[in-house]
Amino acid sequence: METSWTLPVPKHKFSDLYLCFCGYEACQPFHSYGPAVRPNYVIHYIISGKGIFTIGNRTYRLTAGQGFFLMPNVRTYYEADADDPWTYLWIGFDGEKAASYVQELGLSEEHPVYQCNFSGELQSLLFQMQKHNTYDTSDQYLLEGCLYQFFSILSREITLADPSAREIGNLYVEKAVEFIRNNYSNEILVSDIARYVCINRSYLYTLFQKYLHTSPQDYLSSCRITRALELLSYTDLSIETGSGDDQHCEATSYRTRNPSPSKGARVRKSSDRCTIACIPTVSTPSAPRCWRK
Repeated sequence: METSWTLPVPKHKFSDLYLCFCGYEACQPFHSYGPAVRPNYVIHYIISGKGIFTIGNRTYRLTAGQGFFLMPNVRTYYEADADDPWTYLWIGFDGEKAASYVQELGLSEEHPVYQCNFSGELQSLLFQMQKHNTYDTSDQYLLEGCLYQFFSILSREITLADPSAREIGNLYVEKAVEFIRNNYSNEILVSDIARYVCINRSYLYTLFQKYLHTSPQDYLSSCRITRALELLSYTDLSIETGSGDDQHCEATSYRTRNPSPSKGARVRKSSDRCTIACIPTVSTPSAPRCWRK
């Protein structure tokens, strides 16, 4: 069986509901996507393994038999587990009635995670879709039928996850992630993050390793790098870096991953610690208040 494939469907014969793409992947450890937004709806289903899914300030730890739902224009992030990375399938779709159809399933931004026990049927259906990858009329009808059948399988038995049924440790991580994403463009430190969630740095590190399989510092750096790469992809803005701790310098990581930026970004050094100047900066208090107060 292939470890990864994607079937794009550029032609749409129907308007109520139509397939945009579908795919399958046996992910490598730490394989991730985002933070990013999608232009259409996407439903993922986990065949095996584990991973995390983050939407807004909520992070879910998911395993085989579960799935997650992406809405258009809603920022999400998902990552495969380090020791038991997930294998999943997905369908991307849109249409004039797509919103009402997913609403009938109960999926929404508030309830993006579900459980379904028909793994074998979903896999068989997806690989049937892969075989009919031409754009002739016959295959368009078949793919449309498979898409409706996918919805039929889910509607037979779908259980939505309770967003309130989360461990207290995970709530600390969610609040920390929310603070990072709202303030990564400022010169925040891990101590600022720990102060905001009202726990010490050591416990914060332990929780990040447990739920996100990374450290708070590396997560902060990753957010800055990801945002910088997004801006460099669509603008002519430059990157400004400092000469701080080389071990955690975002610019060093950026140069390693992108030795020749396509947009001709220029890297400038200052005496300050590592910052990415192309990310808009807003002023915030140097000592953030605890979220629980």
